[in-house]
Amino acid sequence: MAVARPKKETRSAAGRTQSHTSERILDIAERLVQTRGFNNFSYADIASELGITTASLHYHFPGKAELGQALITRYAQRFSNALDQIEQAKPNARAKLQAYAGLYADVLRGKRMCMCGILAAEYQTLPKPMRGEVIRFFDENQEWLSQLLTEGQSDHTLTFTGAVEDVAQNILSTLEGAMLVARPYGDLHRFNAAANQLLASLSNTEQPSRTSAGRRRGSPQHPPSDASDSS
Repeated sequence: MAVARPKKETRSAAGRTQSHTSERILDIAERLVQTRGFNNFSYADIASELGITTASLHYHFPGKAELGQALITRYAQRFSNALDQIEQAKPNARAKLQAYAGLYADVLRGKRMCMCGILAAEYQTLPKPMRGEVIRFFDENQEWLSQLLTEGQSDHTLTFTGAVEDVAQNILSTLEGAMLVARPYGDLHRFNAAANQLLASLSNTEQPSRTSAGRRRGSPQHPPSDASDSS
């Protein structure tokens, strides 16, 4: 028993080290994807930055396809966690939509692009498993936006015409496209201008009647504000 305990601690320490190395690999790879694209970096780029051999990289991620899948899975989970935080922190659908646009602004402010947006541009050259993960990311975002739009109709903070699913797709496409156009200019204002126009087009600016439920509760009407202020 006395001999086995140190061995158990050693294995645990080794496991923590391997996990830390994997996270560092993913951190570097994510930055490279968001700044260069998936097809414009190699394992040698990551190994050089980490100061390890490419063989060590293959130990953690046997191939670039496996690395790509791990990247999307982690990115999608972080994005999902951010949406959960928005749900808990924001008082109504309009405020949640503004915060959602702010997620994209924050990425662009860091001189990066939405990772799945970059991958979508390279879709035809991606390994098949990665293609499915990219589509899943967009589908989950569109589903969340659809639910948000329905909520906005109920709390009278959002207004729109057309099918909820179509409007959700338009929001997603507008924000991803606005990032892409703003990127070569290095100008966050270009993104914010597009995002604010989108928010304004969906915001319900009509004052509720005094007999409405919102007036009875004394709910304030919030004017459109800059998407960059939502974080």
